[in-house]
Order: sequence, then C-alpha cells, then structure tokens
Amino acid sequence: MDPPSIRPNLLKNPIVRFFSVGVLIFLFRFAYLLTLRGDSCNGSYSSADFCFFSAPQHPFPSDNAIVSIHRSSRPHSATEKSTVHRHPWTSKDFRNSVRYFSSLFQDLISERFLSPNSTALCVQTLTGSDVVALRELGVHRVVGLSSKVSSKPLILPGNAHLQPFPNNTFDFEFSGNAELDRSILPFDFASEIGRTLKPGGFIVVHTKTKDLYSFDSILDLFSCCRLVRASEIAGPNPSLPSIREIVLMKEIEPVHVRKGNALSSCSVPEHKRELINNAEPLIEKEPLKPWVTLKRNLNKFRYLPSMVDISFKQRYAYVDVGARSYGSSIGSWFRKQYPKQNKSFEVYAIEADKAFHEEYRLKKKITLLPYAAWVRNETLFFEINREPTEKIEEKGGRMGRIQQVQSSIYFTSNVDRIQGFDFANWLKDTFSERDFVVIKMDVEGTEFHLIPRLIETGAICLIDEMFLECHYNRYQKCCPGVRSTKYQETYAHCLHLFDSLRERGLLVHQWW
Repeated sequence: MDPPSIRPNLLKNPIVRFFSVGVLIFLFRFAYLLTLRGDSCNGSYSSADFCFFSAPQHPFPSDNAIVSIHRSSRPHSATEKSTVHRHPWTSKDFRNSVRYFSSLFQDLISERFLSPNSTALCVQTLTGSDVVALRELGVHRVVGLSSKVSSKPLILPGNAHLQPFPNNTFDFEFSGNAELDRSILPFDFASEIGRTLKPGGFIVVHTKTKDLYSFDSILDLFSCCRLVRASEIAGPNPSLPSIREIVLMKEIEPVHVRKGNALSSCSVPEHKRELINNAEPLIEKEPLKPWVTLKRNLNKFRYLPSMVDISFKQRYAYVDVGARSYGSSIGSWFRKQYPKQNKSFEVYAIEADKAFHEEYRLKKKITLLPYAAWVRNETLFFEINREPTEKIEEKGGRMGRIQQVQSSIYFTSNVDRIQGFDFANWLKDTFSERDFVVIKMDVEGTEFHLIPRLIETGAICLIDEMFLECHYNRYQKCCPGVRSTKYQETYAHCLHLFDSLRERGLLVHQWW
C-alpha cells in the first residue's frame, strides 16, 4: 500500500500569497468605485482612480441614480427616523422646489423648447431640484453643474465660467435662481453656455432684473443667440415672488457683437430715452455765477447706476479726459461718490500736461495716457495756462490747463510740443458694446472738436454716461458783468451740444 501523498499548501507559497492579496485589493477598489461612489472612470473627474472599464462618453447619470433618491425619500418609521441620516433631497423644501421646476419645464416642453430626447444641463444648480424635476419628466440625459454643491452623478463639481464639456454638447441649458445675477464673471458665464449649447438649442435664463437697460445687457452677453421670448413668471419662493424668464435660441450661424471699431451709428431704444427723461434737467438759462450754479448742480445728478442694474457687463471703465491731478476728480469724486454697484472699474487718466505725469505713475490701478485727446494722431503745440513757478495744487485753483495753439508761430516758452491722439479711434479699439464706459471730459474748448468726431465715427455708442464741462465766454468771477474772451462759443452753443448728446441716447451731465 502506497503511503498517502501530501498535498502542498498553496497559501504558504509566497508568490501565490502576493497575487491573492493583489486580487483582493483590486476587488475592493472596484467595489468601492461602483457601489460607494457611483462614479465613472471619466478622466475629467476620476483621473486619480484605478479603473478597469473605460469611461462612458457622456456626462449623464444612469437611471439608478434617480431611483436611489426616490428610495431615500420614502417615509421612515419613528425608529428609523432616529437612526437614518436625513438626506437634503428628502426634505419638504426640496420637493416643493422640484414641483416648481416641474411646472416650468412642462410649459417649456409644451412650447417645444425641450423634449424627453434633449440632452440638458442645469448650470450652477443650487440643490439639484431642477435636475431631478427634468428626470421625473422623462428627460433622462440631464446633468447639473455646480461649484457650490456636488452630489455625483446628478450634480458634477465644476465652474460655470469654465464648463468641463466639449463644444456643442447640449440641446437645452437652464440657469435658474437668478444665478447669472450673482456671477462675478457674467460674460464668461454666458460665453460658456453658448459654447456648449448645440446650434438650434435653447437657453432659459431666470433673472431678478426688471429694467430694460439690464435686459439689453443680458442679450448682448448671449451674442450667439436670438431672443425667442421674455416674460415675468412666479418666483420659486416668497423671498423671490417674481422673476423674469428669458428664452434664447442659438443661431446656426454665429452672431457677433459689434466691436468698437465696427461701429458707425447706433440706435436709441425707447428705454434709453426714458432714462434721459428721468435724469436731472439741463440748466436752460445761462447762470450769472456759473462757478456756483454748476457746482451746486452736482448734487442733483441722477447717476445711471442709481437708476439701472449694471451687473451684466463684460468690463467697467472710467476715462478721465483732461484729468489734471489725481485729486481733481478721480480721487475726490469718482472713487468716493460715483455709485459703482461694487464693480471694479479700470481707470484711465488722459492728461497732456507733464506736470501731473509723475503723480499718476505712483498711483496703482490707474493707466496714464500722457497725450492730448484729439481728432487724429499728430504733434500739437499747446499753451500751458500756468506760470513756470506756479505751484500745482491738489484740488481746485489753476491746474495747468491746456490751450490749443493754432500754429507753430506762437511757440513760446509757455508752450509745449505734445502728441495728440485720435480719441474716438482709441475708444473703438479699446472697448465694445458689452462694456460699461463712463467718461468725464474737461478739455478747455476742445470738446467742440471731439464730440462731433465721436458722433461721426460711432464711438459715441460705446459711452454709457458722460460728465462734460463745456467752455464758453462765461461771466468772469473777478469782474461782474464782464465775459471771458478766452472762448468764442456761447452758452447757447453749449446747450445745443448737451441737447444733441441726449437726443442720441447718451446720458450726459453738466460738469463744472
């Protein structure tokens, strides 16, 4: 009888044991990805994960994701309630929000802006209730994007200003809860929606703004699209009882907002005329003491940002033409008094007098243009209205005013040779219709050359608000009843200049 054979214990083999541990680690990791996280192996979101299967080529969650929400929202017994963690999606407020969005989306489906076959994105969703509402209506290929809340796979983490999706991905995009209003980068917010929306697709935006100025600004942001409709609807909660719903369709051929250098003329919509009618009236009768009357008039100014919402602009800029010293208007008035609605403004100081240049070079966040605003690019001779030994004051007084000289034969020790530049062309090269541009102009009579040039070139269309000091043969402070001989124009000429600007839709104020 043969002795019994001894079977080797494979687990004692170091190589077998090594591979066994490896298999267990793989299985545990695989189970974690599929069961606990519910994630795909999409490189955009799980590049650090160890995945076995290739990622799906779309961002949309599976049907199992929505099933888990309904299971978690079933009623719990008293014992269960004490032990089960309450998910935010099971709350009464969340279900009310789902019902609100369901009602809205049903209307959009009936108007054929949306269908169960649509690929949809909810941009900067607050809770995901809009995503769930679409899923419950049968729109299964929908996903939310949010930088504030993430609950994969229904809501993906991401920035609305830089969406993690390729071009032309979605048929329908929705931005609710006035999220566009809160965006600090509304231009990027809108551009990304336009980029990822398919041609012929629809955008629905909810905004709290009601004035027509901001409405036009929103349309300018979505330059890829044409307006389908806009209407006021019920808001999602008592704190927001009503909201404006804007529906846009992406054009097959891209629509380009006119850059400044493409402008030739601009239309004046009725709402701009209304704003001008609501502004402070122009002073019709020539003041006997303009240095008193016009200064008091500053307190009556109705600034544009005090009448409308300026949030939906790409850039914000203040251009001081004839800036003089920093304390003359930039530091003493614009930065302290002008209502900016918490927007950060680029500041440009255009000042030809070299006496002020060093001061601006020491100031942060101010761009100095050390030239004279003019109607073309050329060398000019300017008279400096200041004695060489006269002290330059920070505020008021004689500030080195510049007077144009007609010919080089007048060149004296009190005259500087400086470079003039085409101010209208500079505006058109620097800004577009999407920008909010404020201009203060104090150019010692050159306004009668600059304003016609701005109108002729269409650069006037780029200016949202202007503060203009008009120079004329006014009564002198020193000598009652005696007019200045420095300027040939009369107060009637100035009044005509202001009227013509307001007729063209520009909110202009009488500066002093």
